[in-house]
Amino acid sequence: MRKGIHPEYHEVEVHCACGTTWKSRSTKQEVRLEICSNCHPFFTGKQKLIDTEGRVERFTKKYGAQTVAGLKERQERLEKQRKSPGAADSTEAS
Repeated sequence: MRKGIHPEYHEVEVHCACGTTWKSRSTKQEVRLEICSNCHPFFTGKQKLIDTEGRVERFTKKYGAQTVAGLKERQERLEKQRKSPGAADSTEAS
């Protein structure tokens, strides 16, 4: 290992937004986190949606509650209409 090219490795106190702290080692003097294993939904089992700048809301507004199953059903209805041109489905508004 060459001398003088590697950053210094310090023992630091890691702080999470939930209030949890622990000791670790890092090249930075201070480490602050937004989510740790004590508050992350995967580890806690609690569903928590972190919506930054309304992105989730904007996505649901744009695409609605579209699902793969819903899109397949719509495609099947359209194919049925094409096969029988005389019978129009009155429930299809698109």
